[in-house]
Amino acid sequence: RLSDLPMAMTAHVVYDAIDPENPATTSQTIIDMIRDDFGFDGLLMTDDLSMKALDGDFGSRTMASLEAGCDLILHCNGDMEEMRQIADRAGSLSGKPLARAHAALDMRKSPEPFDMDFAVNKLKTFGL
Repeated sequence: RLSDLPMAMTAHVVYDAIDPENPATTSQTIIDMIRDDFGFDGLLMTDDLSMKALDGDFGSRTMASLEAGCDLILHCNGDMEEMRQIADRAGSLSGKPLARAHAALDMRKSPEPFDMDFAVNKLKTFGL
């Protein structure tokens, strides 16, 4: 039902019945299911590689994720050395991943104006 979304994120979860050896982020079997069986052709990003949920150094985590079929690598803790390892291995977006990124960006919309008075009054109805 969600295959037409512009972006999705993998999880560092092992689905034993599908691929008992690899978390979804680094499982080509699972990424192929997402792409082929579920029909998802949007931008597929990893979950945060700095979560300590994957084995190996950041370069090997990056390569395993890209080789499995992820388009984009996320790293969220701000450690510059870890980011360098990822950047050295990830390279630049190109080809289909770049097209997917542009398609996702093209779906952005301007936010609706925010009515602060309405929001404050709504919170008050909840006792906040």
